[in-house]
Amino acid sequence: MRRRLINSTLAVVLVVIAVFGVSLVIVETRTISASAQESVESEALRLISVVDSRLLGAERINPGVLAEQIDPKRYALVEIPGRKPIAVGERPVGSVLRAVETGEQGETVTVEESRSAVTREVGRTLLIIGAVALLAIVSAVLLAVRQANRLTSPLTDLAETAERLGSGDPRPRHKRYGVPELDRVADVLDSSAERIARMLTAERRLAADASHQLRTPLTALSMRIEEISVTDDPETVKEEANIALTQVERLTDVVERLLTNSRDPRTGSAVSFDLDEIVKQQLEEWRPAYRSAGRALVCSGKQGLRAVGTPGAVAQVLAALIENSLMHGGGTVALRTRVTGNQAVIEVTDEGPGVPAELGARIFERTISGRNSTGIGLAVARDLAEADGGRLELLQQHPAVFALFLSQVPTDRRTPERPVR
Repeated sequence: MRRRLINSTLAVVLVVIAVFGVSLVIVETRTISASAQESVESEALRLISVVDSRLLGAERINPGVLAEQIDPKRYALVEIPGRKPIAVGERPVGSVLRAVETGEQGETVTVEESRSAVTREVGRTLLIIGAVALLAIVSAVLLAVRQANRLTSPLTDLAETAERLGSGDPRPRHKRYGVPELDRVADVLDSSAERIARMLTAERRLAADASHQLRTPLTALSMRIEEISVTDDPETVKEEANIALTQVERLTDVVERLLTNSRDPRTGSAVSFDLDEIVKQQLEEWRPAYRSAGRALVCSGKQGLRAVGTPGAVAQVLAALIENSLMHGGGTVALRTRVTGNQAVIEVTDEGPGVPAELGARIFERTISGRNSTGIGLAVARDLAEADGGRLELLQQHPAVFALFLSQVPTDRRTPERPVR
């Protein structure tokens, strides 16, 4: 690219010099020739006027008097009728510039000058034009080299940044070059580096928090097995066993996603799913635990919503919120589905004391907890929500209202509201 920039700049300069230089040479040559011819003619007129005045005054006309009136480099011949011709100077040979004038007494004055003087003047002009053209070429080459360096050096840096990014080093360089187009590329690479760094951090957190993620579904599964162990009704045992098997399948799915990094967006894990199914699953899994604690778990809101995300991850987020309400909240826990704009929202609220004021802004930070818990659950839930393009927010502190926002798949707007159950 550097060579192409230099060659293209040099080619443009050479074309300009060829077009304007040749034109300038032609114009200057004609101007110098015309000026020399005009000077010879002017001298012939001056000389004929001198001869006329001397003839009228009956004064002597000799070479010495005439020599004072013409340029020493020129030749003059004065022809007066009835007299011997008077020659002044040395007659040039070869190509000459000539001017002939006739006076009032019939005398004739001829002035000649060798064209070599004009040729020398033209040569000096050509030399000056050539020097200027050479200076222009040198300046163009230097400018082209400077411009090429200004463009190729940043491109080399950007290529190194891209290579470093591809090798697994996502640190942004924050280096700019003063060229808008290249700065735009640098902005995109830095943004990509930051996104990759965030993705890697999220993946490492997901791997590090695997035990916590698995603890929630394992707790629900253990409660389901306890339900089976205390009942003697075969139908109840069969029903609870089927639900437990479903929970095991979802638990296996979570493990496989963690081990295979299936949360990478390139794998296309986000799909359109029925939000009612996820809510129903969580109600079935957690109601036994709530009954054991003497509390209720209900749901209400809009039915028939479809959202975009990873069903297993959404279930994990809801499980974390329901478990959080079981451990730290009080009274009835309510799940409510609604629509805002182009997003489907699931709200989880309880009748407990809510989130302390000093923890409200930091509730999703790791190791932040209002009681003796790990403080990881809500942080992991937030990471899971963001990995699917959604978000998890604390809408209200007293009582606590958590909301999961997901991209909605448009459905019939006449879908009825879900009664509280």
